[in-house]
Amino acid sequence: MNHPPQAPGPPPQAPGPPPQAVGPTPQVPGPLITVLGASGFVGSAVVRALAQRPVRLRAVARRPVAPVPGPAETTVVTADLTDRAALAEAVAGSDAVIHLLLADGGWRAAGTDPGAERVNVGVMRDLVGLLGPVTGAGTPPLVVYGGAASQVGVPPREPLDGSEPDHPGTDYDRQKLTAERILKQATADGRVRGISLRLPTVFGESAAPGAADRGVVSAMARRALAGEPLTMWHDGTVRRDLVHVGDVAAAFTAALDHPDALVGGHWLIGAGRGDALGDVFRLVARATSEHTGRPPVAVVSVDPPAHAPATDFHSVTIDSSPFRAATGWHPGTSLPEGVRRTVAALATGTSAAEHL
Repeated sequence: MNHPPQAPGPPPQAPGPPPQAVGPTPQVPGPLITVLGASGFVGSAVVRALAQRPVRLRAVARRPVAPVPGPAETTVVTADLTDRAALAEAVAGSDAVIHLLLADGGWRAAGTDPGAERVNVGVMRDLVGLLGPVTGAGTPPLVVYGGAASQVGVPPREPLDGSEPDHPGTDYDRQKLTAERILKQATADGRVRGISLRLPTVFGESAAPGAADRGVVSAMARRALAGEPLTMWHDGTVRRDLVHVGDVAAAFTAALDHPDALVGGHWLIGAGRGDALGDVFRLVARATSEHTGRPPVAVVSVDPPAHAPATDFHSVTIDSSPFRAATGWHPGTSLPEGVRRTVAALATGTSAAEHL
């Protein structure tokens, strides 16, 4: 475009500073991370960890989830994820999905509740079908699944490192393994980028109200607080690899940060200590005594119940060095500290979120 000639003006001035933007600088939206099972024991801890990141966070569960303060832009979704349409809406647009859904009743329900398989297996089958087509542009969404170290069955050796063949001995472990295999096949087909974290015995204080730990450490702490003896189904020398729930949540965030080294495989998460349960129960008794001022309750051996699985009588120690090498993750909460915090939270009826 031509302009008419202008009258002579003052000599040109040196350029000044560039104009400054008025108001806040627009932020680029972070990735959308969806947590399925966000109201559970592990799920609420993962939500709490992710809430401290500059991401879009979608917390999905059957019961309401209280948003956690933090820089994340958090959306809470209440839905029954066994409904495929509800699941599709819950995960729409996700860059990453953390699958921590678990049927009510835990491992025992898998053999007695017909609906358990729908939760433990069916949701995974629906999820990988909904997330990504076999062909299409873009990177397939990431799916990080909470598996179980017990999927291997009776441990063939110590420590486990994830290279052992799987021979699951319970309905629960068979269902978990089936879901993991569905995820691996969908990864091979290019539909998703799947990672399975096989979790050890997880313990600790709940990260949110209502997200109770149903594991052995919390069960014994509740008994000790009630003044009841702590019972073992063996002589106390059976070992478990115990990891605090906060460290487990950190393993999921580490997987999100280092997906390329992990996609397509399953990875064992563990502390590598192999804590004898007799020693653990006595630690619970002492921590409870220190909190209440009462003498420590007794730790005794009793006959096992008929429903006790064979894996309960075999020791488990986990070598998580492959996952640590790939991500830099390591557990940071010692067993005594974790037990102390668990006992304190149960005694006062508080959660980790109430101590922020």
